Amino acid sequence: MLKTFPAVAALVVAGALVLPTVSQAEAANSVRVSYADLNLASDAGATVLQRRIAYAARLACEFEDSRQIPLEKATNLCRSDAIEGVRPAYDEAVAAARHGTVTVGSAAALIVTAR
Repeated sequence: MLKTFPAVAALVVAGALVLPTVSQAEAANSVRVSYADLNLASDAGATVLQRRIAYAARLACEFEDSRQIPLEKATNLCRSDAIEGVRPAYDEAVAAARHGTVTVGSAAALIVTAR
């Protein structure tokens, strides 16, 4: 029982850090992904951010009924595009952390956008 508490707490924190935002773009959903709590200089921190990005892409690219084959393909393409679209910002954040540059506060976030 006590071992499950840290896991549940981690899920709650991760859910709070991936915040859906209202986008001004037409028909585009955006999700803000914070990494303020992560050490991106470590492989573990970078991996957690990759997981958050993938989760944010799932949220941003949610269609009415993705079980239909055409929508499933569109959903998968949307998610791949969203992840690739944020990759330069991810690479920059990890490189900055590994070279000793620290980003704090609200600036320590990426925006994952569905197109």
